[in-house]
Amino acid sequence: MVEQPLLWFFGGMAGLFAMILLHVPIGVAMAVTGVVGVGLIIGFGPALSLLAVEPASALTSSDLATIPLFLLMGTLAAASGVASDIYRVATAFTGHRPGGLAMATVAGSAGFGAICGSSLATTATMAKVALPEMERRGYSRSLSAGSIAAGGSLGILIPPSIVMVIYAVLTEQFVLDLFVAGIGPGLLAVLVYVIAIMIVVRRSPEAAPRGERMGWVARLGALRHGWRAATIIGLVTVGIYSGIFTVMEAASIGVAVTFAFWMASPGRSLRRLVGILIETASTGGMILLMVIGAHVLSYFITLTNAPNVLVQAIGDSGLSPTLIILALLVMYIALGAVFDAVASMVLTLPFVFPLVLNLGYDPIWWGIVNVMIIEIALITPPLGLNVFIMNGVAPTYSLRVIYRGILPFLAADIVRILAVVAFPGIVLFLPELLR
Repeated sequence: MVEQPLLWFFGGMAGLFAMILLHVPIGVAMAVTGVVGVGLIIGFGPALSLLAVEPASALTSSDLATIPLFLLMGTLAAASGVASDIYRVATAFTGHRPGGLAMATVAGSAGFGAICGSSLATTATMAKVALPEMERRGYSRSLSAGSIAAGGSLGILIPPSIVMVIYAVLTEQFVLDLFVAGIGPGLLAVLVYVIAIMIVVRRSPEAAPRGERMGWVARLGALRHGWRAATIIGLVTVGIYSGIFTVMEAASIGVAVTFAFWMASPGRSLRRLVGILIETASTGGMILLMVIGAHVLSYFITLTNAPNVLVQAIGDSGLSPTLIILALLVMYIALGAVFDAVASMVLTLPFVFPLVLNLGYDPIWWGIVNVMIIEIALITPPLGLNVFIMNGVAPTYSLRVIYRGILPFLAADIVRILAVVAFPGIVLFLPELLR
């Protein structure tokens, strides 16, 4: 017989998904479910107090305060042409190789992700920057679209990452540990994507014609043009990892420097600045609302005892920890077909995180795996938000063409995630070394 608290849990989850299907914002749906659930179990006095305590806690969190700063830094960088600088540098060194522009797109996406922290913004920006050049060089539409959509997914994996900050806040982990742990998997992601491009080009040379080899004078010229991106990435990453700056200080300095670059760019205007601030505030507010809603929902889920029941049920099933982790990865890919990266994480962490800890896995390792699998979900058919962003920026590229281009990168992603599950040291080596 199902216990009463579990009935509340199933009823609450049904109500939550009903609200989501009715297009209620996910953060609001989680908060409403949490307040009503807690109210029915222990009373509406304590439940309503959550609507005061949790927003106050979120608004005073130094970790969460970095999210709008990273968003603003990425938006300013895109508007000032820094993304174009990164792509120009990568093209100068790889453009003459078969598939070189696609490789440059992946490398440029990784570089812009180190500034932006958002996969969707990285995809949209690189589509505007890289697609015209690949079209001019005669690249196949599928390889062009696939490299942009897949490369854009690196935005949440290459530190600093907005999704990593959210995971750190929701699970009470040190955000810098996550940033350090993401370096190895981020480099591995770039490597496997480059290998995927090489395989595609080897099988279909006509998909990626060779470009002209640039001389070292031209390459050094491209490097000089890339000094703005190098300055931003250097200040933020070196400052964080060396301990000179806290994450908050590094984000603030990054915004100040990027704003100075934007002020020196020809496209600056008061109207454009207002648009940048509104865009940042809108996205940041949406993320903050989801984090608040997730905290409120977690109180309700804890009161129902559902996480402990789930842990006990899985423990009694006799499944190995590895099989359970693989099942969770499949679940996240399915969720990625419906929700965006942040929503997938905040909806599931209240019951997935205790389960993973009970299996004996490191919380930092799972944080990176969680980000990686959400990243893969962003390009997984039948939906995948990066695919729709790509289609929105370049509507002449049909969804069928984009999906076909993504398949080699998706295969590379599966190899990469399995490698990280089989060899946790890929994630944990650097954090343990720095400790």
